Formats: sequence, structure tokens, C-alpha cells
Amino acid sequence: MTISAPPRWQAWVPGLVRLRGYPRSWLRGDLVAGVTVAAYMVPQVMAYAGVAGLPPVVGLWTALAPFALYAVLGTSRLLSIGPESTTALMTAAAVAPLAAGDPVRYAALASATALVVGGLLVLAGTARLGFVADLLSRPVLAGYMAGVAFLMIEGQLERLTGMQIESDGFFSSLAYLATHLGDIDPLTFGLGVAVLAFLLVSTRLWPRVPGPLVGVLLATLVVLAFGLEDQGVAVVGDVPQGLPPVGMPGVSGSDYASLLLPAVGIAVVAFSDTVLTGRGFAQRGDPPIDGDAELRALGASNVGAALTSGFPISSSGSRTALAESSGGRSQGYALVVLAALVAVLLFAGPLLSSFPDAALGALVVYAALRLIDVPEFRALWAFRRTEFALAVAATMGVLVFDILYGILFAVGLSVLDLLARVARPPWAVQGFVTGMAGMHDVADYPGATEEPGLVVFRYDSPLFFANASDFQEKAVEALDKRPGTRWFVVNAEANVEIDSTAAQAIDDLRATVTARGLEFGMARVKMDLRVQLERAGLLDSVGEDRIFPTLPTAVQGYRAWAAANPRSVADGPAGG
Repeated sequence: MTISAPPRWQAWVPGLVRLRGYPRSWLRGDLVAGVTVAAYMVPQVMAYAGVAGLPPVVGLWTALAPFALYAVLGTSRLLSIGPESTTALMTAAAVAPLAAGDPVRYAALASATALVVGGLLVLAGTARLGFVADLLSRPVLAGYMAGVAFLMIEGQLERLTGMQIESDGFFSSLAYLATHLGDIDPLTFGLGVAVLAFLLVSTRLWPRVPGPLVGVLLATLVVLAFGLEDQGVAVVGDVPQGLPPVGMPGVSGSDYASLLLPAVGIAVVAFSDTVLTGRGFAQRGDPPIDGDAELRALGASNVGAALTSGFPISSSGSRTALAESSGGRSQGYALVVLAALVAVLLFAGPLLSSFPDAALGALVVYAALRLIDVPEFRALWAFRRTEFALAVAATMGVLVFDILYGILFAVGLSVLDLLARVARPPWAVQGFVTGMAGMHDVADYPGATEEPGLVVFRYDSPLFFANASDFQEKAVEALDKRPGTRWFVVNAEANVEIDSTAAQAIDDLRATVTARGLEFGMARVKMDLRVQLERAGLLDSVGEDRIFPTLPTAVQGYRAWAAANPRSVADGPAGG
């Protein structure tokens, strides 16, 4: 029986493939998560529209198409796509200078920005540029998620305290709060703390109870029962109604050209945030987050937002965390959110008008606390201190420089850490160990013996400009410590790639060895490396008879040569 490969179209709609095999046991969790996220999301996206410089209802419009499109095209099981604070702020910065105070033109330019962002992301996904997400390492991911969690908490301080925080940035907001504690509204703060405590306790004592939804409903009942709104406790208030107009943004070609550069920046931020958040919420057994598919899904979602009078979108860590903590199992919850948003826009807005802001803020803090993976930081500390430092640096980078520059800062540190390790990698002289096949590092086995007259040198890294000099120095050091050497062989098993600087270093080492009257050879030369050696002219300078496919053939070659060229007393020791 022949098993046919899955159709190619499935790679383009991974979310749809997952939904086609939807288990009924997931339905309850997705329904609860969908309703809970929708309740939190309505005021959130309305606020983000204000950040983008647009009327609040535009935030609701912007959320519609992305929820439907990502559920079909995305690879993350829980990621929430839609309006997000960073991309909203970047949109305002890009559009405001071009709009010249005209609100109609401003809205059209915002939608045009989303269209350009979406087009760039789709093109990048089609060109398979998703590999850039691989620069986001495990420490960067842990640190980024912790940084986002702290930003989420900082963003809810006004909701939880009932005060206006006149500052910009994480640390300045904390400083302002610390110096204005007397301005905190006791009722608002007490309600928020009570909801947060309920969420933390209910998770432990009643894990099957939809704590976030119950917490918000209980807080709403308290507000209504005691008339807390009249005493200064803020509530969501009226929710605008009406479906969005659909169509292309009404801007010119020159406007699109002007938006291209800022759209690139928004696209980078949106994609980085989406991949990091998606990977952060991936669970064991989930399909891997596919960078190319995420580019296409996020791009299509931005195009959908643009055609429904929206603005550029990204992923939301707070909504994703809330979906997970509410029992969400799949993107089915996003379809529930979509249905709820449509209902709100059409006729259900008044149902949310009494939701207290403090309770919604407590939900975000609760979700943020779940993003700070303390065991992961402990594991990084135990594994390698530099990786722990990278995680902390990623966290601080997000808090100090905001998300984009924080990511770039952490990725830059990752690259520097990698260069530091490959620029000075381990190296070994290899010999034989009784009872063990092959050749091994003689420093690891006190009883190891070297082949008399033969030095087998292994350098554990690809060779390139950053370690070419170190390679030469360590090889000569190994040679100097072994007088009586007749052959010096480089075990190239780890040197799978070389650049022109490394090729010159190999040739310089060959010249150093042969200048001492010794033979130079290379073993375990793979075909790709052989091609590069040939292009550099090293096959001719080293000689075909000194290039060996394996270590045993190199040892055999040496022994045959040594038998044919016995050392005389007059030769004396060599190699030093």
C-alpha cells in the first residue's frame, strides 16, 4: 500500500488542516476562552485605535479579518492576532506627518500602511525568509517573554490604580507611581487586587473553573450592586456599533511610496513579535512554528485589516496568555472571539458597558505573570552563565529600548556570544584508547597513546576569519609540544566550511609544517570542503596523496610511509 504525500496546499493553510481534525473535547475550553478574550479584547483594541490616532470603533473593525485569516493560515495553536500597542504607535508615527490633520486622509493612510505591511510580509514568506526567526534563541525567547510580561503589567497600572500616570516608559512609570502613591483610588485598587487574588487562588483550587471569565463577571456584579461607578470606579462604557466599510484605501501611488520605509519597520516588529510569542506559547507535541507560514499568515491578516478600514496588526501576548489560562485549545477560540466581536458591533455592545477596567487590568497582570518562566531562567543559569545573561539582557533590552530595539539588542548579544565561542573553540590531539574504537582526545583519557611520529590535530569549529589565526596558533602549539613528529594531519571533521581567510590559514600552516621537513595532511575531508579546498588551490599544495577520507586511512598512509622512510639517527627529533 502506497501512502501519498499530503497535498501541497496544506502547507499554506496549516490552521485549516488543524481545524479539520477538531476534537469535540476541545469545544468547552475554546468557547470559554473565546468569550473571555472577547470580553477583555473589546476595550483593549478600542484603546489601541486611540494609540494609532483613530476612532475607537476602528480597533474593533481591525480585529475582524485577522482573527478569521490567521485561524486558517497560522501555525500557532493559540496565538492571538490583531491590534497591538507597538504597531499602533508606529502607525501613528508613520501616518501623522502625511495626513496633515485631515482625519479622513489619516484613516486611509493607516489602512494603506497595513496593506503595504501585509504585502511585504507575504512576499517575505513566499521568498522563504522565515529563517531569520532562527536568530531568536532560547535565552532571547525567555528574556523577551519576561520583558513583555513586565511591559504588560506596567501598561495596566492606570487601570489598577485609577490614577493618570504622567510618564513614558517602564522605569519612569514605576518611578512616577512610587512618588504618587497618595493618588491611588482605593476602590479601584481594591477591586483589581481582589480579582487578581481570585484568579491566582482559583487556578490552584478550582482549575476547571473558567477563572478569568468568572472573575470579571463577579467584579461587574460588585460594581452594579454597590454603585461603584458613581464612586469613581471606571467601567468600559458605551461600545460603538456598526460593521466596517470594505474596500481599498483611498490613497495615491506616491503615498504608498512614502509609507514603504516605515512599513518595513512595522513588518519587522510585527513578525518578530509574532514568532517570539508563538514559540513562547508552543507546547510539547504542538507542530513547530513555521517562520515562512507565519510571514504569510501575518501578511494576509494585515491585508485583511487594510481592506476592512483597519490599521497594521501584530500578535498580542496578553490575549494569547489569557486564551491559554482560560482553557483555549485551538484557533477555534479565535472564531468564537470573531463571532463575539460581530455580535458586539451589531447589537451586544451594552452587555459590556459595566465591565470594570480594574478587573480587566487584573486579567492582564494575571496573564503576564504566567509569561515569566522562572524555571527556564534557572535552567539557563545551570547550563551556561552567558546564556542566562543573554536572557536577562533580552528582558532589560525590551524594558529599556522597547520591543524592536530590545530584540535587536538581544540578537546582537547572541551573535557576539556565538562568535566568541566559535572564535576560540576547543581543540584536541587525538590518539588511541584501549577498548575503544576510533581516535579520541588524548587529554580526555590519561591512558591514551599517540601514534609515534604522527600528530592528529582536531579543531572543533568551522574555520573562518574570526578563528583562522587561533587555528594556526593552536596547531603550531600542538606541534611544538611533540618533538619527533614526522607527519602533521588536520582532522577536518568539524571544519565543514571555510572562507578565504581560513583557506590561507591552512596553507600557512602547511608551509610552517613543511618548512620543518615534515609531511602535512588532512583527514575526514568531506566533499563540500574538498570543493572549497580545490577552489583555493590547496589540493595541489597539500597533494592528493595527503588528503584522506577517514582517520584510519590517514593512519594507514602514515604507517606505510614510515615503513618506507625509516628514520635515521642523523635525522634527529623533528617538530620542535
